[in-house]
Amino acid sequence: MVRIRPSLVAALLIAAAVIAAPAPAQTGGAPYSIDGRGFSRLQDAVDFIGEGQGTITIAPGYHRDCAVQTAGRIAFVAAAPGQAIFDGVTCEGKAALVLRGAGAKVDGIVFQNMRVPDGNGAGIRLETSDLEVANSMFRNSEEGILTADDPEATLTIDRSTFSRLGRCDRGLSCAHSVYTGIYGRVIVTRTRFEKGSGGHYLKSRGIMVDVRDNSFDDTQGTGTNYMIDLPSGSVGQIAGNMFVQGRDKENYSALIAVAAEERKNPSRGLVIQGNRASLPAGMDRKSVFVADWSGEALAIGANELGAGLTRFEKRSN
Repeated sequence: MVRIRPSLVAALLIAAAVIAAPAPAQTGGAPYSIDGRGFSRLQDAVDFIGEGQGTITIAPGYHRDCAVQTAGRIAFVAAAPGQAIFDGVTCEGKAALVLRGAGAKVDGIVFQNMRVPDGNGAGIRLETSDLEVANSMFRNSEEGILTADDPEATLTIDRSTFSRLGRCDRGLSCAHSVYTGIYGRVIVTRTRFEKGSGGHYLKSRGIMVDVRDNSFDDTQGTGTNYMIDLPSGSVGQIAGNMFVQGRDKENYSALIAVAAEERKNPSRGLVIQGNRASLPAGMDRKSVFVADWSGEALAIGANELGAGLTRFEKRSN
């Protein structure tokens, strides 16, 4: 029986709060504003900030809109968390928000129903610079967040929810709930991953990861793979998380995979401790908590593992 810490329960309740009942459609006034100045198109608001710095406040409602940020530092903030919903519209065949400016923040926004021809339709496509995501939800899309490479930048995700994301079909490369390129730091805290529809829940080629106090609930997943995949290796920590593997798996051989594809990043000293993990109740199936292809000395501490889970397995390509 996996025990959940009260602090984790509280964090997950906060993350769940962003999925309040869908907001009504925008009925009046400008859907986007900057210091009281209204804009009818999100791209116009982004262009108004230009190379400067500013906050775009997003009104409650369904926004069938998207934008590309090419400069400046922009905060995209919902006026009412969980009630500003970007629904089904992407820019550049990529995402609702395509970010390649000097930095960005996303707070309280819902992204849903993102699909594009190459199978990587995302709420956010991050191409360079730092990004902070908080109190947001990504659902019913091919991908939640997808990044390019920026070894000097940091992606931070806090108190958010990723639900019904991922795919591995149509002969295309798989999509995942979160998939990062070679980012300098990838920090994911107090966030819920659930109901995956293919691929991995968190796949990161980040040089350093900090994955703490999250919930990976695969009980309603379909055709899913690893909970956490660090395909290029990584240092940092995976701590204080809850993992429940589901029944419908494309690959159930491990929950956490390290350097399964390549050894581009060092992995020596990667800390994996204080986590709780279990397999489906009543299912006679075996799996491995941490599968490692790096060949380096990982720092695997005490973790609470349910029946059928082996602590560690060294593997080779």
